[in-house]
Amino acid sequence: MTTALLEVRDLHVEFRTRDGVAKAVNGVSYSVGAGETLAVLGESGSGKSVTAQAVMGILDSPPGRVTGGQVLFQGRDLLTASAEERRRVRGARMAMIFQDALSSLNPVLSVGSQLGEMFRVHQGLSRREAKARAVELMDRVRIPAARQRVNDYPHQFSGGMRQRIMIAMAMALGPDLIIADEPTTALDVTVQAQVMDLLAELRREYAMGLILITHDLGVVADVADRIAVMYAGRIVETAPVHELYKRPAHPYTRGLLDSIPRVDRKGQELCAIRGLPPSLLRIPPGCPFNPRCPRARDVCRTDVPPLHDVAEGRTSACHFWKETLDG
Repeated sequence: MTTALLEVRDLHVEFRTRDGVAKAVNGVSYSVGAGETLAVLGESGSGKSVTAQAVMGILDSPPGRVTGGQVLFQGRDLLTASAEERRRVRGARMAMIFQDALSSLNPVLSVGSQLGEMFRVHQGLSRREAKARAVELMDRVRIPAARQRVNDYPHQFSGGMRQRIMIAMAMALGPDLIIADEPTTALDVTVQAQVMDLLAELRREYAMGLILITHDLGVVADVADRIAVMYAGRIVETAPVHELYKRPAHPYTRGLLDSIPRVDRKGQELCAIRGLPPSLLRIPPGCPFNPRCPRARDVCRTDVPPLHDVAEGRTSACHFWKETLDG
């Protein structure tokens, strides 16, 4: 087993709103080791990004707050660490790539200035030294003519180049772990592949851990080692990537896989999961997927299924996981 860089244990996050308490994360547990890529997969609203924000300590509070669990980074619980301790970890040892590069970058500062700030704040470099390091980073993430473009502003770069700048910012201080939140959103397929190849190359080169948050099964197929599938704030299945694609053990995962367009189904109607994800203000009793599940039975509407060990390194939160696994 890979030694865990990060362990999330029974994490709970809720948002207090005028309409009630939204339970965004309900007992999530996962881990990622050095040199490993964990993909966290699920529909919008499943709790993927909120979990990542809680891990990084950047959750908007209020209205969000962590109500339970542990976030162990190299054995230290970040939830009980001081604000100064978390600041030292954030950026230097654990970094995050956000999904909307244009809104994440400051539009009135050059990209070189924003990249260089990491070195000035954390390493005390001069502006000239920091700018030189910024050029090196831009070269490393393959931005053409980096020396000439270091003084350009975010709007002067394409979407793919802005995402590379976000990757460069995350890599600046050589972190042990990177969390990439939908890093290929709004990019065309070719650029998506380039960005994912770059992340995979950097992960191998620096032996860092990578958590890839996405709703796109196609994005993770070639880069992830393991997948954790989330639904309504819970982990419903975990498995090595190839085993999950071959034999899913939860009806929700099977529904996601069946909904992928395939060239051998040309002319056939596209499969879809019926219904909508539940409101986090009113999660249904029992299994939260039961209103949409074609296999749901009476026990599914009353009892929350635990994460069953279905094989070595595999779990499924389904009462009838054996039936699902057998197809």
